[in-house]
Amino acid sequence: MRIDAVDFFYLAMPEIRDVGDGSQDMLLVRVLAGDEVGWGECEASPLTSIASLVTPMSHSACKPVLASVQGETLNDAKDIARISQRVRENSLDLLQAPHTYSGIEIALWDLLGKHLDAPVYALLGQSKAHRKVAYASVLFGDTPQQTYERAKEIADRGFRAAKFGWGPYGHGTVAVDAELVEAARAGLGDEPRLFVDAGTVWGEDVEAAAARLPALEAHRVGWLEEPFGTAAFGAYSRLAADGRVAIAAGEGAHDPRGAMNLIDYAGIAYVQVETGRIGGIGPSARVAEYAAERGIGYINHTFTSQLALAASLHAFAGLADSTLAEYPAEPSPLAAALTTDRIEPDADGTIGLPDAPGLGLTPTPANVRGYLMDVEIRVGDTVLYATPPLEEGAPP
Repeated sequence: MRIDAVDFFYLAMPEIRDVGDGSQDMLLVRVLAGDEVGWGECEASPLTSIASLVTPMSHSACKPVLASVQGETLNDAKDIARISQRVRENSLDLLQAPHTYSGIEIALWDLLGKHLDAPVYALLGQSKAHRKVAYASVLFGDTPQQTYERAKEIADRGFRAAKFGWGPYGHGTVAVDAELVEAARAGLGDEPRLFVDAGTVWGEDVEAAAARLPALEAHRVGWLEEPFGTAAFGAYSRLAADGRVAIAAGEGAHDPRGAMNLIDYAGIAYVQVETGRIGGIGPSARVAEYAAERGIGYINHTFTSQLALAASLHAFAGLADSTLAEYPAEPSPLAAALTTDRIEPDADGTIGLPDAPGLGLTPTPANVRGYLMDVEIRVGDTVLYATPPLEEGAPP
């Protein structure tokens, strides 16, 4: 196959709220090779990433991402690795490139899997796709009562685990944060597992994070996620040494080495990787294997669409000991509409990949065409990008 086109689609809700919900807009990726199509999604600022796809070359290590992809051959997994290396070399100084390329890389795997009639996890060398316990991933409510009601709804939906994050948590007093965690536990009940995501709110302030540990321990919180920034290895290791609550991190890593450094130097018990940010499925799978070798739990980070969820699951489907998966339980109408087929938890609270080639899920363009943003990027008299028609295959 020859990669004929890489198309980006900026989709957005009519109103973007100032909350930690990344499903409010989306950068959907379509890769075309003849009459074959692959789809992906970037976890990134759509307009910024479109610019990095087509930006004029600044120098030999700052080229547009498109220049390393379009026209390349794609016949096996080695070709994806080769293209990924070209992007790294040619866009080394284009700092948005990993985010931009992640969605393309996902689409390349989807395209290759469909071409070879094989699921992506099999192309990665994994013999079986193990089911995972889905934990409902939601934001804290603005109040303990809202948090309780949200947790109660999650429990009523049959989830065996849930994660609450962002919102007011960490921005107020220790007592207020304790009330939020208590409300989440009360709404879930005794059995479901509970996790908390602080959204890097404390920077590198270990004392502020440690002050929250008693409440987390009292309400049996399984991990405290991202108390600090991704590169704050010293702060992470000092907090992890406390031992009362396990620490998780990794979604901010935009390359495999960043996630591996967290494993090696931060004392984390769980590494969480965003496939749409770290460079795609291949790098995610590398981190998953690295974590397994070192006895660290690997978990996907997914808070957007079902397409992104499928991509993230392929990266660690073959790891039987990695049993948890983040599940976007309250996606925006945009994210919910992207695919007609869905990965839904079974009665036992587990999810699994569809028995289909590629990612196993395919976007339904007609469902989201109303969210499409009309964008044009022009330099002088040259149009570098104009929103393409959002169709299932190549534009007519």
